[in-house]
Amino acid sequence: MTGAEFQSISHTIPVQAGIYKYYDEQGTLLYVGKAKSLRKRVSSYFVKNHDNYKTRKLVEHIHHIEFTIVDSEQDAFLLENSLIKQFQPKYNINLKDDKTYPYIVIKHEPYPRVFLTRNVVKDGSEYLGPFTSVGRVRELLEIIKYNIPLRTCNLNLSEQNIRKGKFKVCLEYHLGNCKGPCEGLQTEEDYRENLSQVKNILKGNLAPVMNLFKEEMMHFATNMEFEKAEIMRKKIESLRAYSAKSTIVNTRLGNMDVFSIISEGNHAYVNYLRILNGTIADTKTVTLEKQLEETEEEVLVYAIAYLRDVFKSVNREIVVPIPVEYPEHEVTLTVPKSGDKKKLLELSEKNVNYFKEELYRKKILHLEGKSDMERKQVLYQLQADLELPVLPLHIECFDNSNFQGAYPVSACVVFKDGVASKKDYRHFNIKTVQGINDFASMTEVVHRRYSRLLAEGEPLPQLVIIDGGKGQLGAAMDSIRALNLIGSMTVVGLAKNEEEIFFPGDSESIKLPFNSESLKLIRHIRDEVHRFGITFHRNKRSKGTFKNELEGIKGIGQTTATQLLKTFRSVNKIKQLTLDDLVKEVGNAKAKIIWDYFHPEEGTTNVSLPQ
Repeated sequence: MTGAEFQSISHTIPVQAGIYKYYDEQGTLLYVGKAKSLRKRVSSYFVKNHDNYKTRKLVEHIHHIEFTIVDSEQDAFLLENSLIKQFQPKYNINLKDDKTYPYIVIKHEPYPRVFLTRNVVKDGSEYLGPFTSVGRVRELLEIIKYNIPLRTCNLNLSEQNIRKGKFKVCLEYHLGNCKGPCEGLQTEEDYRENLSQVKNILKGNLAPVMNLFKEEMMHFATNMEFEKAEIMRKKIESLRAYSAKSTIVNTRLGNMDVFSIISEGNHAYVNYLRILNGTIADTKTVTLEKQLEETEEEVLVYAIAYLRDVFKSVNREIVVPIPVEYPEHEVTLTVPKSGDKKKLLELSEKNVNYFKEELYRKKILHLEGKSDMERKQVLYQLQADLELPVLPLHIECFDNSNFQGAYPVSACVVFKDGVASKKDYRHFNIKTVQGINDFASMTEVVHRRYSRLLAEGEPLPQLVIIDGGKGQLGAAMDSIRALNLIGSMTVVGLAKNEEEIFFPGDSESIKLPFNSESLKLIRHIRDEVHRFGITFHRNKRSKGTFKNELEGIKGIGQTTATQLLKTFRSVNKIKQLTLDDLVKEVGNAKAKIIWDYFHPEEGTTNVSLPQ
């Protein structure tokens, strides 16, 4: 659209506050903006000579303009952000943050369960979060499990089912982790009281929970129930220990959001600290790509709106390093000069500086060549997608194999710096398991692998992938626990069909984007462990290690034996076949040899072979 073309329509543009949308000739949304006066703001694009190349290109591509009038500047701000998130126009600020954050859900059901999820479903459940660290979520859930008895089963605990006595208490009840609502041993009112304490813990409000435990401890002590009093004392100590691990700033500060920003060329980096009850509850740094020479103030305001929305913040005070116009009138903006808020701002600035320097460090790592840098980038992406505490430079993957339901073996492949380290591959003949038991086999090989690495003083991997999903993962974790390696490495399970990733103890899986580099690397590792395991099988068979009775028959080779076992599954079933059945499968000559071997008393002299 030229300046002359714009002049012909400029009088039709409203002067009220609102948002404007620029479209190209194909109807693609190019840009969304807000304005106190739409006519004045839009006119500025067409009456000025813009130095910025992207702005000039935007104006050249504008074919038509649409407007939405709103009641206030605040409404325009909220609508602009909503449209940018929904359509991600080419010329708007690009915020590079496509992660799926973990939540803790309180399910909408009788006696609600509490667990980690990344999928928010509108089913009436209550979702607390999101959280920036899945490790923090798991730690919170462990604290809750230790201190507050809640059910973990997925039984349908309707009033009718409980009244009919359909369920029996499980081990969790006998361990004291559940009060047995399935048998009606806990009322819904008591369960709801437990949930209220859970919510207090998740919101960082530990004082009411600790006060309640203190009252119960004193009650038990007064009634001479010293064992129960000691249990409550230990719960109080666990909450104190958890509180001490949190980053306490000043309990008098209350709730607020803290933001800092660094601009560098076309990029800006914004750090966010969420403060709840004087404690740093969450921290997050994002990268934003400027498109039209946006000012630092404009970028910061956009990031504030985005991050407050993502983390569902309702804090009424925002601490920022520079004055900005933020249109939420009920929110107070503070630019501190000294004191505790200034210290918080400085802490946020340390985080954003570290983030920027870490990005730069990652870019210059391993200057040997482009392919090596690309591998590093994939590892950093994998670390981010799986919320790993450290970069997975050393990855190992296990898989079980068997041949026609027999001869179980396992394989382990090793990847270092994103590439296969074949000299470190290992295969295992199963020694302690009788028959086919994939879970027991996995327990054995994981124990053998890491007990040996520990004995030899070799480094442990940062990431271990168990091919086979939840069951195999649980079997592997039995050995990890037995070797006291919890926390020394991250162990995940990979479901064979759906390519879902499970963490130990999680009820729901993670699904990485189908074409993401992270998932491509995991697929490559999985395919490699399959290939290595199958090759091991073939080599063993070719050396006669897996030689069966059929291959012992003179004139019958491995190919024929394999074909028969694949069809009939066992030697016993082959013994029971008629001669006609054998002929149909392997032909006259081989059928006669097999028949003579298994039926020496009958022979084939008087048996008519099919022509």
